[in-house]
Amino acid sequence: MTDELKEPVNEARLWSDGQWTARVINNDDDDGWAVAMYLDGQSEPALVGPWTMGRDKKNPKPLDVNAFNTLVKTAKEVIRRSEQQLHAQLNKNVSITVKGERIRVALAIVPDEEGATATLSAFDALDAELARVRVEPTFKLNVDTAVAWAAGGFGRLR
Repeated sequence: MTDELKEPVNEARLWSDGQWTARVINNDDDDGWAVAMYLDGQSEPALVGPWTMGRDKKNPKPLDVNAFNTLVKTAKEVIRRSEQQLHAQLNKNVSITVKGERIRVALAIVPDEEGATATLSAFDALDAELARVRVEPTFKLNVDTAVAWAAGGFGRLR
């Protein structure tokens, strides 16, 4: 979407509140209709889903305030889940016991177009940092690698 839709728009196939825009489009997968939800400033839709046919079984049902509000809520949920999934992929934690103490080992990956970076950290039961080293973004964190790192004195990993 471009910045052209800043004012609220309430049309049968286009509805906008200045932040979100719902656009009813032809569904390329079948003879029906779909609705695409765009967040202001984004070129790709946050959500695309089927849209109901109107009474004539030819044209789409017009958008209305209730449908728009439901679509906004659903699109926000899709974005939130996507962000949670990305966070889970980039941040992993395992807990291990070393010399009777519980230690949390965390891997944090920072994506970058020029090359991702990653940091492996160890924290005690009070969440005080015990150690931090840079690792390859491809490092596989699991209980075994965490225990091996701790057993090696939390030194640099190759």
